[in-house]
Amino acid sequence: MSRVGKQPVVLPSGVSFKLTGREVIVSGPKGTTSYLCPAGVDVACDQGSKLVKVTRQNDSKQARANHGLTRALIANMVKGAAQGFERRLEIYGTGYNCKLIGKALHLNIGYSGRRRGVGAQFEIPVPVGVEVTVEKDAARGDNEPAQLVIRGCDKQCVGEFAAEIRALRKTEPYKGKGIRYHGEVIKKKQGKAVTTSS
Repeated sequence: MSRVGKQPVVLPSGVSFKLTGREVIVSGPKGTTSYLCPAGVDVACDQGSKLVKVTRQNDSKQARANHGLTRALIANMVKGAAQGFERRLEIYGTGYNCKLIGKALHLNIGYSGRRRGVGAQFEIPVPVGVEVTVEKDAARGDNEPAQLVIRGCDKQCVGEFAAEIRALRKTEPYKGKGIRYHGEVIKKKQGKAVTTSS
């Protein structure tokens, strides 16, 4: 028995669970998500005790893998509908900035006008179901980065959009300029030492 799959998922107050065929739909204050359960697993919800249980139909390798996966995804859907997920990004680099214009995020992260976008900027459409908040629009030196927060009820969408933004300018190891997650530790390298002949 899967140690993850056998644990029931508790539905908090304000979160509704609906099972239509093999499709799971979870709704709550932060939004609605859906998931099509794979073959080999069964999902049941006890509305009285507010518990969702996932069981597998057999002990095949694929069914055992889907057992824990399905339970984990449903737990993430419930948490996302009740509390939501967020990823914080920090942009280091003097003059680097970010702005939210309409439904698009504009990033100025030091590339020349030959890159895609307007001038040296990247224009990234914000996906449906994802909310972006710019807490600090411009970086001022190495100690004061620009900051933005990505929120949503779908953990996968939030994580993928944050990773897409981070990949545009990964933090370089010498001066630490670039985009990183909040709390991410960057191991800095020492630059070439200047030597003078005697």
